[in-house]
Amino acid sequence: MTTTHADAVETEPETPMTRLPDGVSSPRAKLVYLYLATHGAVCEENLCDGLSMKRISLYSILRTLREAGHVEKAEGRYALA
Repeated sequence: MTTTHADAVETEPETPMTRLPDGVSSPRAKLVYLYLATHGAVCEENLCDGLSMKRISLYSILRTLREAGHVEKAEGRYALA
């Protein structure tokens, strides 16, 4: 059996693109949203550490994302809704 060039070419695995919701416009909110999209459900401490963000700033952003229906909190963890 012969191998053609097309058979030998390896393709990179496809990774899904995360589309930001239209209502997420601030750079920090985008950062939080994308962090949650890539890390799944995380606690506040992990968000603060992972994003190098102060908790007071994070609370405001999370509140806005929750009110818009983009993020939910369950069992002390935040995740995309």
